[in-house]
Amino acid sequence: MEDSFNGKKSGYRRIEKFDRLNTEKISEHYREIINLLGEDAQREGLEKTPVRVAKAMQFLLQGYEQDPEAMLRSAMFKEDYRQMVIVKDIEIYSMCEHHMLPFIGKAHVGYIPDGYITGLSKIARVVDAFSRRLQVQERLTLQIKECIQKTLNPLGVAVVIEAQHLCMQMRGIQKQHSITTTSDFTGAFQRVATREEFIKLISSKLS
Repeated sequence: MEDSFNGKKSGYRRIEKFDRLNTEKISEHYREIINLLGEDAQREGLEKTPVRVAKAMQFLLQGYEQDPEAMLRSAMFKEDYRQMVIVKDIEIYSMCEHHMLPFIGKAHVGYIPDGYITGLSKIARVVDAFSRRLQVQERLTLQIKECIQKTLNPLGVAVVIEAQHLCMQMRGIQKQHSITTTSDFTGAFQRVATREEFIKLISSKLS
């Protein structure tokens, strides 16, 4: 299914593709949920909401259709470089699998090549592919690390994620400023000196 809007004056064109059957089925469920919550899914303001939400959920959870290992393999290059490569402050937008509320933050990813490097944007794409699923932060951290280690086979991988969880901010304990940090390391990053260098670099700010 393709939805597009082409404004003659604005020159804006938006193209989004969704599975028509899935959109219809998901929409039916959201329509029922809206009614069960005490609203009228047929009123003007909500009439098209079930379809919008169905499309939004497919977009937010598109990671199930993506292959992070293939992303890395598509841009692997032989290179005799064995120093730390870090991509930090990668935005994360994910969905907590316990309450299906967002958690938002940043990932910092480092690796030490052993014969092969990958395109820097591919690291961010791997983070995004795993983020766009129903997740917990701990598993997300592990999956990113394992994917890079398995595909590139570097001397080591380091992943640190810092995120705010709306399930803690909007409901439950309702702590508005709490930040959850998770980390995982392989190979060379298990050495204290290497790990400390990584932490120092991701914590530094460019002037």
